[in-house]
Amino acid sequence: MRFNPKARIDTGQVENRSGGGGGFGGGLGGSGMRIPIPSGGGGRVGLGTVVVVIIYIVIQAIGGNSPLSPLTDGSDGTSSTVSDHCQTGEDANRDQACAIDLLTNSIQNYWAQTLPDQQGTQYVDIKTVKFRGSTSSGCGRAVSAMGPFYCPNDQRVYIDLDFMDDMLTGQLGAEGGPFALGYVLAHEYGHHIEDQLGILGQMRTQQGPRSDSVKAELMADCLGGMWAKDAQKTTDALGQMIISDLTPDDISRAINAAQSVGDDRIQKESGGKVNPEQWTHGSAAQREHWFNTGLKEGSLEACDTFAPGAL
Repeated sequence: MRFNPKARIDTGQVENRSGGGGGFGGGLGGSGMRIPIPSGGGGRVGLGTVVVVIIYIVIQAIGGNSPLSPLTDGSDGTSSTVSDHCQTGEDANRDQACAIDLLTNSIQNYWAQTLPDQQGTQYVDIKTVKFRGSTSSGCGRAVSAMGPFYCPNDQRVYIDLDFMDDMLTGQLGAEGGPFALGYVLAHEYGHHIEDQLGILGQMRTQQGPRSDSVKAELMADCLGGMWAKDAQKTTDALGQMIISDLTPDDISRAINAAQSVGDDRIQKESGGKVNPEQWTHGSAAQREHWFNTGLKEGSLEACDTFAPGAL
């Protein structure tokens, strides 16, 4: 994947935070982090029962053909992303932190066009929060062990840069590749679309092969596939194409990332038996299927995992 060097990055869609220590613990254990489901009605939910929708991407060896360099700290100990050096697609091709910014722009540009066209609803821009270690969120303390997540309480996507460093240096698991990062972000922004459509506020069941949690995760995979289908059509504020080159290998690596976080695969790799009653995200085959559905169909209707008989 290559960004158009002339594309301009809208850094206003991203928050850079220095982060801090501590946090509330937790992380990936067994078949993955369990997602608290609200028991009340729609709308925003309290911190104790908030739906923190997490995708725990497992990406091991980044291909040698990746044009993106690992995230590094500046000499003063602060993240190199806490600066104004991310300006263009050329910067994004050199620096993974800048790539996060431009991918955010691409995904939001896609939904600003697609949501009104397909649903008659105006898309609401939000921000990607980049941090290291831990930071505060509307869903409580965000820590690295949680992986990327969307918080509906403050409508932010949280990306821990240490997590992304581990992804780039092959410490987490699967094929990887630069477009896998796009899959991570597109999945989380898929949860924002679900939030705008009122789906997250209506979720009730947390575990099981046909639980609301699994349906929401698979729908987010499908929505991520929708973006991937038209990623090369997205533009910056001046109408410049954002992504100039996207190959079948890039798509394959994104699909591999989706497969790698299937509940059944995680259960097997953790040494346990496959138990669908404990699933929160869906199987590897389901995640691949729904990403491909979005990639092929490109429609919200096709991505409705809550429709009768969809699962």
